[in-house]
Amino acid sequence: MATDVTRTGDEPRTIDATGTVDDTSHETRVGDVPAGSVESAPDSGPPSTVDPAGAARGGTFWAWTALGLVVVVVLAALTRYLEQNVPGWAEGTAVEDIGAAVEYPVYAILLGLLGNVAVTLLGWRDRIAAAFRTEFFIKTGLVLLGASINLAVIASAAGPAIAQAILLISGVFFFTWWLAGRFGLDDKLRALLASAVSICGVSAAIAAAGAVRARREQLAYTASLVIVFALPSIFVLPWLADVFGLSDAVAGAWIGGNIDTTAAVTAAGALAGEEALQIASIVKVTQNALMGVVAVALTAYFTLRVERLPGAARPGLGELWRRFPKFVLGFIAASVIATWYLDAAGADGKATIAIVNDLRVWFLILAFVSIGLEVRVASLREAGWRPVAVFASATVFNLALALGLASLLFRNFSA
Repeated sequence: MATDVTRTGDEPRTIDATGTVDDTSHETRVGDVPAGSVESAPDSGPPSTVDPAGAARGGTFWAWTALGLVVVVVLAALTRYLEQNVPGWAEGTAVEDIGAAVEYPVYAILLGLLGNVAVTLLGWRDRIAAAFRTEFFIKTGLVLLGASINLAVIASAAGPAIAQAILLISGVFFFTWWLAGRFGLDDKLRALLASAVSICGVSAAIAAAGAVRARREQLAYTASLVIVFALPSIFVLPWLADVFGLSDAVAGAWIGGNIDTTAAVTAAGALAGEEALQIASIVKVTQNALMGVVAVALTAYFTLRVERLPGAARPGLGELWRRFPKFVLGFIAASVIATWYLDAAGADGKATIAIVNDLRVWFLILAFVSIGLEVRVASLREAGWRPVAVFASATVFNLALALGLASLLFRNFSA
């Protein structure tokens, strides 16, 4: 695939199976000779001779890219600073609970949006856009996320947790897919919304984006919806669990099956109690582990049905492999390796996994900052209110279905 070098407007950009951006129709590739830099006259020397102007343009590109990386890293560092210090600043005030619950995705996207406004006003945005490597950052973060999934822990609660994950993901995914179709949404956006609300938020959305080759703007839109809906859930679900008189196990399973980011699940579970937090974490991790299965299914469906031309030959396994988001394999491998390592290293292994988890947070912060920097208001305005209505409706359906499943499967469960 071509590497993002020059932009010619706001043409849609798609994410391919590897997570890179497909801009081949309107960009210059790295390594290509810049236009006008090859001497074409017969007596001008070898065809590969590059003029000084072309070299200067290349140097300018890398300078702007370096500046863009500085912007991304500075905003990421500020995000981490706020994440670690705001809870202490808010302690003892009226917003203490909110300060403790707000996680890095919120700070990262907000700072990214503010940075977006600043670099746009300065006229830098398109020049530094090559540094906004959302897909690379989030693919790396998701692979590292696999290290936090201990398959042995999932196996210990295999019955109810896996049953709930399979039933809930299937029910919510197909409901969201159907409803988005009724609202006339694009199939690729349908896939992103259905994956995000049914599995694990942005992580699932990026896996789906690679499988269906979604537009980058569609991914940014979906990620924003996940954050907007996850934040109030941190407080609303523990409160409702108390109002409904749910046991800790049922409350934890309900929280873990609903909230779309792992960080928000942890915050909400902590508010509901220690046992609820343990169950919520197991349920969320189990759903996260099924992300690869959904990516495989979407790859096959879009290859064989959605994008297959009438009368065209049936795509073979090679095409399915080419389309498959291969970082999912890294996610699975990291889970297997982490499970083996924790079993072999015992308590000492937790410190190593903690380092990996911290590195994962850094990459995901970089990804969320890049999403904020990439968002174009015109694209969000074009999407309109329909995706919001679909996501909100699917969230309500998820709440109801997850409550029923948690009450049925975890009513007699003890951690």
